[in-house]
Amino acid sequence: MSDISELERRITAALDRAAQAMDRLGVAGGSEGGADAAALMDELEAERVANAQLEERVRAIKEKQETMVAGLEAQVARLRAQVESRDGELSRLKAVGDELRRSNQVLREANASSLPDAGLVNASLQSELDALRAARAADRAEIDDVLATLNPILKEA
Repeated sequence: MSDISELERRITAALDRAAQAMDRLGVAGGSEGGADAAALMDELEAERVANAQLEERVRAIKEKQETMVAGLEAQVARLRAQVESRDGELSRLKAVGDELRRSNQVLREANASSLPDAGLVNASLQSELDALRAARAADRAEIDDVLATLNPILKEA
């Protein structure tokens, strides 16, 4: 942004010099002769060229900023999608963990009253398997996020 401000300042100064040259050209046109007028015209043309160059630089800087902003917006969208995905995995992991705790509690109570039940043991083991699968899926989502972050860096290197 400071580059744009500096370029705008320089363009304004160039336009002011051009206006002053035009004023001098109007005053000197009849009294000092053609040599001064030609010198002023050359100076005016030089200012126009400098002004065009500065305007081109400002345009290039604006394009660069727009490209950078678009890239950042895309990155933010990608990160939001990753966060939503991870939130879903964590919610599933929490739900499966809660189910595992409930089934283990029922199994402990059944074992405490000396009433072994194969169905309770099976349900507890199934809950534990589901918890392990959910933990693996959450770990995989985290690994995918890390890889997605590292891939652009590795491609640049």
